[in-house]
Amino acid sequence: MKLKVIYSLLCFLFIGNIMAQQTPAPKQTTDYSIEGATAHLGNGEVIENSLIMFSKGKISFVGSANMRIARIGTIINAKGKHVYPGFIAANTSLGLAEIDAVRATRDFDEIGNMLPHIRSIIAYNTESKVVESMRPNGVFMAQITPRGGVISGTSSVVQFDAWNWEDAVLKTDDGVHMNWPSSFRPTSWSFGGVGNFKPNKNYQKSIDHIEKYITNAKSYLAGKKEAKILPYEALQGVLNGTQKMFVHVNGQKSITDAVNTLKKLGIKNIVIVKGREAEKVADLLKSNNIPVILERAHRLPGGEDEDYDLPFRAAKMLSDAGILVGLGMEGDMERMNTRNLPFYAGTYAAYGLDKEKAVQLITENNAKILGVNDKVGTLAVGKDATLFISEGDALDMRTNILTDAFIQGRKISLETHQTKLWKRYSNKYKNQ
Repeated sequence: MKLKVIYSLLCFLFIGNIMAQQTPAPKQTTDYSIEGATAHLGNGEVIENSLIMFSKGKISFVGSANMRIARIGTIINAKGKHVYPGFIAANTSLGLAEIDAVRATRDFDEIGNMLPHIRSIIAYNTESKVVESMRPNGVFMAQITPRGGVISGTSSVVQFDAWNWEDAVLKTDDGVHMNWPSSFRPTSWSFGGVGNFKPNKNYQKSIDHIEKYITNAKSYLAGKKEAKILPYEALQGVLNGTQKMFVHVNGQKSITDAVNTLKKLGIKNIVIVKGREAEKVADLLKSNNIPVILERAHRLPGGEDEDYDLPFRAAKMLSDAGILVGLGMEGDMERMNTRNLPFYAGTYAAYGLDKEKAVQLITENNAKILGVNDKVGTLAVGKDATLFISEGDALDMRTNILTDAFIQGRKISLETHQTKLWKRYSNKYKNQ
């Protein structure tokens, strides 16, 4: 009996080891110089035949390889290749669920409607095999965002090479997420989600409920606190401007109402998330310095009278209007699809957005919106050495083949359960 127990434990540990995520890389001890690559700095600039050097997790030099400057540490010859800052995904529930069909692995939606005190970061799973699969495409960071309710809770920004959430976090509780009511409700659905709509009779009632809740929170925070009310306490950051209010909203009227209502309540640090029809209220967003985190481009138009390619052109339209635009991942299969972040940006580039501005969507712009641009988002001296080398254009799924990758200077593995399966079945067909 004892032998059976021992064998069972050994088997469990063996299987667990096989299924576990890659072990996080140790701190950088070897300096690196990447020479000869085309460097896409993430701020719209490109350096041909570049030289990038980093030491102790920080970038120490960015410039031309033609400059007479001593190289440091291990020299990586990247001639003919491309180097990019690590890509950042905004608005994703990555790491908060593993298998959609298994309730015990889903931890992105809590019970209740007003939940500003719920913190997504403490539920983030660094051992997720889904998270691991982001890295071969250059997606190294994300804003981990809760879902559900009217106020879902707070998000945090993490990097993807860590033992636990404390090691992973780049910015804790960067903002509170609110789901604004829609002014229209669907009456029927056709294939693909385009159907008939009618005015939402409870729309104003829902807005009144939000106003009352935030007003009560302001009164509580301004008055003498006889008993601690955590949901009200959690709104202090968005009310004093130290946290952002991420408003998930679609539609011209709903976006306008959200901005005007929250401004009236004293919330000034607003970000529009999803933002269908945001181009119709671009002047309002620009005048209030409100950025937009767009949905991924691969979706159908929101209405029968919209251009078929409007979702593909949205980034260019908003960028041309002078609005800071980032790219988020909310939607069907968002956790798995987050790995395709650069290719969604590539679709925006294919429909009019300048290629380097498309790179900016998922580097500098997302970093600015999420408040981590002092650490990541661009290849610049003093920032984290979170970057990768690709054989080709990183926004093209045919050519984005990573050869080397670093997070905070640590050389990370690009092997995942998916790359192992890819290699296994590639060999199968080679042997036919």
